[in-house]
Amino acid sequence: MSQTRAIRVNRFQRVVWVVIAVVVIVGDQVTKAVVEGSIPEHTTVPVLPHFFNLIHIKNPGAVFGLFSDWSTPWRTALLIVVSSVLLAVVIFVTWRNQQLRWVTGVGLALILGGALSNLFDRIRFGRVVDFFDVYWRSYHWPTFNLADSAIVVGAGLLMFQLLFLE
Repeated sequence: MSQTRAIRVNRFQRVVWVVIAVVVIVGDQVTKAVVEGSIPEHTTVPVLPHFFNLIHIKNPGAVFGLFSDWSTPWRTALLIVVSSVLLAVVIFVTWRNQQLRWVTGVGLALILGGALSNLFDRIRFGRVVDFFDVYWRSYHWPTFNLADSAIVVGAGLLMFQLLFLE
């Protein structure tokens, strides 16, 4: 059987995917707590000059600050509902599908862990903490956190699988 073929999902694989999601959740929550406890809000800590800083930002919007400038009182509720629906889809696909590629399961686990961690924060606080600031000269990538990174890497794995393994 080729590595690229979908194989029957076994209990061990599901456990590994759950562990990946839990590691993302715990890692994200811990890093956010460390940032909140050690870096005052809107303070920049240079790590790699001219490339990477840590900065404490409270983001009421979605991933990479999308919708953070919305002034509507429904923003948080809408983001919670949309996140919950997308999470339900990811959980349903992962759990019900009996044949998944390994890379698909890992990608979905990363997305699940990142989305759940940000959803927990949005429900508890109405916002998430972002702290990674990557930039080059005058270009700054939107500030993000570990959960956002997991979501992007997970989506990248799914795209890789669709483009190169299908």
